[in-house]
Amino acid sequence: MSNQNMQGADTHRQMAAEQEESVAVAIVTVSDTRTPEDDINGIYLRKELVKDGHSITDYDIVKDEPDQIEVLLEQLVGGKARIIIFNGGTGITPRDRTFDVLERKLEKRLTGFGELFRMLSYEQVGAAAMLSRATAGVYRGKLIVSVPGSPKAVELAWEKLIKPELQHLAWEVIR
Repeated sequence: MSNQNMQGADTHRQMAAEQEESVAVAIVTVSDTRTPEDDINGIYLRKELVKDGHSITDYDIVKDEPDQIEVLLEQLVGGKARIIIFNGGTGITPRDRTFDVLERKLEKRLTGFGELFRMLSYEQVGAAAMLSRATAGVYRGKLIVSVPGSPKAVELAWEKLIKPELQHLAWEVIR
C-alpha cells in the first residue's frame, strides 16, 4: 500500500473512531420570551443529543441583546463544549442580532452550512428561506452553529446538517 493510501486509511480509521465518540455540546436559545419550560427548541435539542449519546455542557437562554450574546459566547468558548449551537436571532428584524454578533467573531466560516440550510429550507418555506442568516464557523477552537429559532428550522438543521456530521465537525476543529 502506498504512503498516501496508508495516510488515507489512517484518516478514515480516525474519523470512524471519532464518530463513535460523545461530543460535548452547548445549547443557546436566543429569545426575549422563552423560558426553560417552554423552550421547545432547547428541549428538542437536549433530547436528541442525549439520545445520540452526546453530553450537554451548558444550556442557556439569552435575550437578543448583542452584549449579552457576546458575553455568553465568550464564556462558552472558554468551557468544555466542542460545539455551540445557537438557535434564534438569525432573521432580519431589528431584534435579530445573533448573526451580527457571531459574524464579527467567527475566525473561519463554513459558508456551505448556511447555503445548505437555505436550500433545504426552501423546500419547506419557499422563497422565505432567503430571510435566514443561518451560519456556522470556528471561533477560538470551537465550532459555532447558528440556526433560526422556529422549531421546524431547528429540526431541519439538526436532522439534515448537524446530526449527520456532529462527530466529524468536532474532530475537524481539534485535529
